[in-house]
Parts: sequence; structure tokens; C-alpha cells
Amino acid sequence: MTDPLMPTYPPPAVEFVRGEGSWLWDAEGRRYLDLLSGLAVTSLGHSHPAVAEAVCRQARTLLHVSNLYGSEHNRPLARTLDRLLGGGGRVFFSNSGAEANEAAIKLARKFGGRGRHVVVSAYGSFHGRTLATLHATGQPAKHEAFQPLPEGFRHVTWMDLDDLERSLDDTVAAVLLEPVQGEGGVHPASGEYLRAVRELCDERGVLLMFDEVQTGLGRCGAWFAHQPHGVRPDVVTMAKALGNGVPIGACWATDEVAGVFEPGDHATTFGGQPLAAAAARAVLEVMEAEDVPARARAAGRRFREGLEGLDQVVEVRGAGLLLAVEVRPDRLPEGGAAAVARDLLGRGVVVNPVTPAALRLAPSLLIDDDEIDTAVARIAESLDACDPLRGTGGGAGEEPG
Repeated sequence: MTDPLMPTYPPPAVEFVRGEGSWLWDAEGRRYLDLLSGLAVTSLGHSHPAVAEAVCRQARTLLHVSNLYGSEHNRPLARTLDRLLGGGGRVFFSNSGAEANEAAIKLARKFGGRGRHVVVSAYGSFHGRTLATLHATGQPAKHEAFQPLPEGFRHVTWMDLDDLERSLDDTVAAVLLEPVQGEGGVHPASGEYLRAVRELCDERGVLLMFDEVQTGLGRCGAWFAHQPHGVRPDVVTMAKALGNGVPIGACWATDEVAGVFEPGDHATTFGGQPLAAAAARAVLEVMEAEDVPARARAAGRRFREGLEGLDQVVEVRGAGLLLAVEVRPDRLPEGGAAAVARDLLGRGVVVNPVTPAALRLAPSLLIDDDEIDTAVARIAESLDACDPLRGTGGGAGEEPG
């Protein structure tokens, strides 16, 4: 039978039917420790009761109303996000990270004015799959099938200030960076670099925009990954963790930048609608009550301590609970990190091969110490089993339970 779904993803190895906290269950009842959180989305774990209750309550009250009218959640949610970002800004709600970045790109073009529309981003970056955000993404191999892409995008070498400075001519409106490159392999920018970029943008009258879709909302050990470096951006985008699985994104900009938008300049039918906004308000309430940035810092340290001592591991990089485990090339099996990820799935652990030699970990920010220790033990078992210098083997998911 022909698959009714378009072939944009490989056939799934597992079908998950239930989740609770850091755990998932498949259709056969096997249990899996989720170290990926739906790509850094379910940061409070699966089916968090406070979020589930907010969604159920809102579904019985008001599912949707057009943004031509007000609803009770948007302004309180926007005020909370503005406070977490230091204040002095405004928020546009979208449905996804790509849409949040689209809003940021349009803001930059409106702010820069005609003739000053170019957005500069870094090689290795990832900003979305729409045509504009795909071109902003610094991965040329992803561009080729969809040429010609919209004009107005330029790429520079990651963490190379001289290359960035050379790119900033009179046509540039904004610089768009991830404080930690996620899909590019979990590579953090240094504080020195980000501060120098801020100074350069100020000198040239260019907006500094941070894509915090994957890194924001506690994931990297701060509310937003740029904050520990003392850099204040003009625009910040976010999504993923904001709804803990309910689709919602947001674009924050300073009052000065946000003020260039006028009614009719930008819109979305579903952005910030009551169901998603109610979920997001519940998410942020739990995140603040749990102090998730502090939890991410502590849990990240425990993961590092456990993983850095493994024979096969070159380094563990990242920040907080967005980590990449880089494996020594001679200790990888045929198929690289993807083969290790498959073996781990068989052992009941969900990870992602973010590069050919690295596994990405982005577990729930509420993961506990016992779950971290279990994760480290199973990763060690898998690396040993897959290590060509030790022999090969495989595991199986946990028995139903």
C-alpha cells in the first residue's frame, strides 16, 4: 500500500503512542528514555499535568478567535516573555520557529528601508524551511533543490569576526545568529564573539537578531542563551519549548524596532490563538516555578561528568541541556553516529545523530539524576557495543512497563 504521507522524512523506526515525563511508550508497550524531547520541544517532559490541564480547560472554553479581536492570554504571555528578555520590547506570536524568523526578516527589511534589506547569517546555521528562512540557513546543500531562492541573504564563516565585518556593506539590514548552532552540530558562540558582533552592528547601524528557537527558555542554562554574555539584541525569535508540544512561536523586538510594523504589515491566522497561548502561559509558569535554567545547568554538568570519561568520546560540547557527544572517528561503526543512534533506540533511548560523528542530547529540563545516570550507562553500553575496536552488538527496547 502506498504511504499516504509525503516522503519528507524516512520511514519511522518506532511509533510512539504515549509519553510521561522523560519517557515514551511505543505501540507494543516498550518504554524509551527520551533524550531528544521532540527536538528540544517538550522541555517540561511529556504530558506535563499543568500544561495538559490548561489545554483541556481552554479547549472547553474557546479554541480560536481571529486576531482581529482580543483574547485573554496574548498580552499576559507577551509581558512575561518581555520580562524574561529584560523588558522594553513587544511580541508577535506565530505558529513555529520558521514563522518567527520570517517575522524577524520582515522587521529587518522594514526597519532598514528600501535598498537596505540584506540579512547576514552564518554557515552551519539553521533558521527554517520556508523559502526565506531556508536561504537564511547557512547550508548550501539544502538550497540547491529549491533554487532560485529569495534574494537578500548572505553567509559568513561561523565565529569569524573579520569575515562578518567584510560582509556589512550599505545593503545590510541585520545580522541573524544562533547563540548556539543547534542543527549545525551544537556549537556555542563565545561571549567575546557575540559582544564584538554587537559592537560591530552598533557601528554600522545594523540590527542584531538572535534565533533562540532551539536554545531559548532555559534550555542552555539561562532563560535565553545570549544572556550570560551580556549582549542585548534588537530581535529574538523563539518557539519549540514555548508550548511544550503545542505549536507556538514568537518574535520579540525592542520597542524601537517593533514600532516600524503597522497594521497590515504582518499577520497570521493562528498565531497566538487561545489554545496555544494558554498552553504557553502554563509552560512559563511551571518553568519559573521550577527555575529551569538552574536545573539545566546542574543536569548538564552531571551529563558531562558521566560522558566525558567514556573511551570513545572526544568531547561533550554545548550549554546546559543542549549537548553534542562527539565520538572518536576510529571508534565509530560503519554508518557513524546514525548507527549508534539506531542501536540506542533498540536499547530504549531516543537521541539524534546531529552530525556524522556526534549525538545530540536535548532531554526534558526536569530530567532527574537517576534518569541521567541511566542515560549515561546506556550510551556507554551502546558505544561499547558499536565500537569496532571492541566488537559489535545491539540491544532491544525495554519490555512493556
